[in-house]
Amino acid sequence: MIIERAYAHVASCDDGEWPWSVPCVRALTGEGLRFTAPVTFLVGENGSGKSTLVEALAEGFGLDSWGGSHDWRYTTDRGRSVLGERVRFDAASPRGRRMMRSRAARKGFFLRAETALDALDREGFAPETVSHGEGFLAAFRGKFLEPGLYVMDEPEAALSFTSCLELLGHIDRLVRQGGQVVCATHSPLLTALPGADIVEVGDHGLRRVPWGELALVDHWRRYLADPQAYLRHVLDRSEAPGS
Repeated sequence: MIIERAYAHVASCDDGEWPWSVPCVRALTGEGLRFTAPVTFLVGENGSGKSTLVEALAEGFGLDSWGGSHDWRYTTDRGRSVLGERVRFDAASPRGRRMMRSRAARKGFFLRAETALDALDREGFAPETVSHGEGFLAAFRGKFLEPGLYVMDEPEAALSFTSCLELLGHIDRLVRQGGQVVCATHSPLLTALPGADIVEVGDHGLRRVPWGELALVDHWRRYLADPQAYLRHVLDRSEAPGS
């Protein structure tokens, strides 16, 4: 592993002001987030702060908030977020300590769904000639290779079921080579990776939850068993006017 703890160094802040009002951010400024496995999945509802958290982790490590590899930094005029400026890490290994001491020694990649096309184009994967998902897979094959920190924000957004399985294969090979992965996701498929640590993000802040007890796993299991039990609550079955 590269890092064993992330935390936000903040002398004082207003708990009623964003991002300090977000429960997971408050947790980061308190005890911080400890990493107990080479792969950590962050799960939670939309608006829970997952993306805010992973972006800040990427920025704190020196990766561009717009996405891309360690070879590219601050390629847009957007500066670091107020949280990203304050994120600090405790190293987990001699390799991690070298990376903490020297920005030039840091390796990794930040993949975020919203800006992936620009980042992949910059990395030379020509997304205009392939599908969005194929561009993602090209990045995994070509960039997820060296020991370092790899941060992802909902990579499943562009991937099919079989492509998600391929991603798990890339992650497994990467961590066997000394890499570390932090991934925000809504995918029960990805979070099922053996040995991965799963941290649920929500009003409670941050807490570890076994895969089988995740709300997203329970919902998918019940939905696939009986879709109508869910759909009857969201689909308007009334007749159209004038019919």
